Amino acid sequence: MVMERAKGVDRKKSILVVEDEPGMRNILSDLAEGLGCEVAAVEDGEQAVARSSDKFDVMLLDLSLPKLGGIEVLRHYRVASPDTRVIVLTAYASMQTAVEAMRLGAYDYITKPFDVTRVEETIVGALQGAGLLAENRYLREELKRRYNFENIIGANVEVQKAYLTAARVAKTDASVLILGETGTGKEYLAKTIHYQSPRYEGPFVAVHCGALPETLLESELFGHEKGAFTNAYTRHIGRFERACRGTLFLDEVGDISLSTQVKLLRVLQEREFERLGGTETIRADVRVIAATHQDLRQAIKEGRFREDLFYRLNVVTIWLPPLRERPEDIPLFANHFLQRFSESYGSKVTKISPEAMEILLSHHWPGNLRELQNCIERAVILADGDTITPDLLHLEKAPASASEPVRWGLKSLREVEKEHIKFVLEETGFNQSKAARILGIDRKTLRSKIREYGLGPGIAGDEASDSEN
Repeated sequence: MVMERAKGVDRKKSILVVEDEPGMRNILSDLAEGLGCEVAAVEDGEQAVARSSDKFDVMLLDLSLPKLGGIEVLRHYRVASPDTRVIVLTAYASMQTAVEAMRLGAYDYITKPFDVTRVEETIVGALQGAGLLAENRYLREELKRRYNFENIIGANVEVQKAYLTAARVAKTDASVLILGETGTGKEYLAKTIHYQSPRYEGPFVAVHCGALPETLLESELFGHEKGAFTNAYTRHIGRFERACRGTLFLDEVGDISLSTQVKLLRVLQEREFERLGGTETIRADVRVIAATHQDLRQAIKEGRFREDLFYRLNVVTIWLPPLRERPEDIPLFANHFLQRFSESYGSKVTKISPEAMEILLSHHWPGNLRELQNCIERAVILADGDTITPDLLHLEKAPASASEPVRWGLKSLREVEKEHIKFVLEETGFNQSKAARILGIDRKTLRSKIREYGLGPGIAGDEASDSEN
């Protein structure tokens, strides 16, 4: 029975037994060894503290110890070896001390005289939990390696400046505003700043502001209490709370309504907030990184964005240029994506033909890096040989005289308008906010034209398309 429960427990897991009574110390050591673990045993609190650098997975800790009490040992381990799961052993008469130990972070407690089965089950549970902690730590380190400034691809001078600035600001807690078109890699840069910052062990939490209506966005950011509004059946923890001791990434922050901007400004200023419908004030130990494709200074002039919030977000600004302005990086990214997807799909594709690369270099890339990535992934999937050829790209090479004026021929004004609006929507990746600015009309008018002419993905996809990086 013991070994069945212990299945899946790493045999390299280590346990420290801290017990002053020799007979009890031997029994506990035998139980731990029976679970396939490496066991060390000490007889007092000072010896236990001296072994804290060994980073045991689990410690069986008697609370009544000579020289240094169990509570003091627990306090020491919470600092010196926080991943060690502590199971405290206590007599019925000292239950108050056991409660204090649980408050200080002990995994569980066992009362003496104890049941052997109960001890075994508690140890197995603690070991499995320790395994999850180790796995989480490994994943954090993997993310730190993946989102590293040394892994950045780009020979373009402006891109190099952007990442140099990002590397400097990553060491601080300053707010960052990342500007750039859809698909330029704003969220990737935000993650790199987070995982190269002192907060990297904390969570990275993203919220796409443009994809959520105002009421839902407030709930997502700040959370809500049960009964705060219709259908609020339970308490909801918001993104600010979930990002505690980490980073909150506000994507497309320019789409936040003015009323929500006021609440966001308060969090940035006071570092505290309340859940919707609640009265408890919650501290916001969060670093904020915001991103947008919009011109926020123009939005301020138009009364759509608060100037004071802009300056709170704009401690450090980083601009990522569109792919069409960094053609020297297209071959670098194309080959990077080729290698990644060839490995991922087990493909034999290893190169891009000169003719295909010429098409990649001449394409306008309205979707920027995201579009290029999708293009290469599709080509790798569809390729029969070891080379990506022009027919696999589904892209058209730009005409040599692209700067010449468009000749519409004998078409009605309505037909010309329809074709031009369609062209602008396609070039902006159906980002309606950007398309409206280019066309010199407001979004309401643009939506009306989309309905009238039956263009693009339609109104239902507006928020989603505007919220992409």
